[in-house]
Amino acid sequence: MRIYLSPPEVSEADIEAVVAAMRSGWIAPAGPALARFEEGLSVLCGRRYAVALSSGTAALHLALKSAGVCPGDLVLLPTMSFAAPAFAVRYCGAEPFWIDVDPENWQLDPSLLASAVDELQRQGRRIGAVVGVDLYGQCGDWAAVSRICAEAEIPFIEDAAEALGAGTCLEDGSIRPAGSWGQAGIFSFNGNKILTTSGGGMWVGDDEQLAAKVRKWASQSREPVVHYEHHELGYNYRMSNLLAALGCSQLESLRDRIERRKSIFKRYGAAFDGVDGFSLMPVPASSRPNYWLSCFTVDPKQSGVSANEVQMALHGAGIESRPLWKPLHRQTVFVGTGNRLTGVADQLFADGLCLPSGAGLTLSEQEEIIDRIRALL
Repeated sequence: MRIYLSPPEVSEADIEAVVAAMRSGWIAPAGPALARFEEGLSVLCGRRYAVALSSGTAALHLALKSAGVCPGDLVLLPTMSFAAPAFAVRYCGAEPFWIDVDPENWQLDPSLLASAVDELQRQGRRIGAVVGVDLYGQCGDWAAVSRICAEAEIPFIEDAAEALGAGTCLEDGSIRPAGSWGQAGIFSFNGNKILTTSGGGMWVGDDEQLAAKVRKWASQSREPVVHYEHHELGYNYRMSNLLAALGCSQLESLRDRIERRKSIFKRYGAAFDGVDGFSLMPVPASSRPNYWLSCFTVDPKQSGVSANEVQMALHGAGIESRPLWKPLHRQTVFVGTGNRLTGVADQLFADGLCLPSGAGLTLSEQEEIIDRIRALL
């Protein structure tokens, strides 16, 4: 394909940072770049501790494990999401329970969550955790979700994999960053994310003991003795110093990349403003997205075309696009799981599409994308 959805952006400074780390001799997982990257992320999201890991999925797994999620527990999470948080739930032997999303922001619906928590607890079901997912670069109403979880004494974990650098404007005018809510936050640095280490993730939190546990588990649960001693199950979830060096370099240009993606989102919005049946992802007044992906829905009755037809037309022109997340309650691997649904996620999957949004997308490339869509509309 000629125009990709969200390709990694690597600068000469990024390359030099990795080469410098290699020349320093710090090739193994430990190293000074790793410590700098963890410190940079903890500062960015307002957390006391950060542990760099091999993937966002690894971070989710250890976040759930450290929250005490056990076999037989239920974990409530949005059905509109990538599968990683649900996979991590299964790694713990627990079962996902799906909550639909709010049509006003496409994020976990707090009212549905409160209703589900109340009913499940009255039934005597143990809820091990609630996972909120920051979809497409913006945060959910985590203040409301945090209150629900606190009252029900349920750990809350914020999956901020898609929202690094995003935030929420609070009533006092301050910005609370993505990853700062709940017992723990997690990030992903996969190749298509706004900041990439090619692969990798991060656990962030404020509890020193939990941070120490996560770090130990990620290092094969090795005890602090000269020989290899293990008292509990461990995992090979560490991030390497080389990947962390790339992360440190990318972190320096994060704000610039957010601004460029924001410009792309705004340009799409201006191009299709007033077009019947065409709507960009809603951004509430309190939201401060990182604009990871520019997403829209198209109503076939109003516009005369479907999201699938738009995708096929773009594909034929060498332009990558992607449907919105397929609801997890529709995935074969999760058949039979409980849910509290309203049909919003199903409708978004049917009518939604993600457009090319990479920070390196040129003006001429975006104009071509817009022209191809306009030709259909």
